[in-house]
Amino acid sequence: MSRFVSRRTALAAVITGAAALPHAPALAVDRRAVAGRISAANTVEIYAPLSGEIVHIEDVPDVVFAEKIVGDGIAIKPTGSTIVAPADGTIGKIFETNHAFSIETDEGIELFVHFGIDTVELKGEGFQRVAEEGQRVKRGDTIIELDLALLEERAKSILTPVVISNMDEITELTKFSGTVTAGRTAILRVVKE
Repeated sequence: MSRFVSRRTALAAVITGAAALPHAPALAVDRRAVAGRISAANTVEIYAPLSGEIVHIEDVPDVVFAEKIVGDGIAIKPTGSTIVAPADGTIGKIFETNHAFSIETDEGIELFVHFGIDTVELKGEGFQRVAEEGQRVKRGDTIIELDLALLEERAKSILTPVVISNMDEITELTKFSGTVTAGRTAILRVVKE
């Protein structure tokens, strides 16, 4: 058995609530930009998919996110009841329990937004899908509505990871901190090859 776990395998484990993955090191990615190759054209800002407070991804109580196995990014401790599109793009997958979705931005950045930890076990309770798979969305469009009070009571954690799953195409990643407003506050600045 390989010591490494593919991002797709790790992502599937997170979504399905698999108990554990074989130990895998975090993905090693060179984020150094080559001098002179960076331009405003390949710099993209990703916005908060929910309102709340930014938390370091390493503080998420799930090894798949904390060790950046499925990608790098931040987490948000939510205060709102709406999850919105963090950028203009196309919804890839909304999981049947409505607790997570993927989106590919117009610039080709693949994002994964996963509300809470072990929320798949709630079997959709507390989540209401608004958008559909394959739908073209603009930053700030509602994807999922949620019952935050119920989820705070029932979920292992409500920390919501927002990660870039195609880090191999990213040359630089800047993470912001502080209080954020859904669809209005930048959380990440990304430079893509």
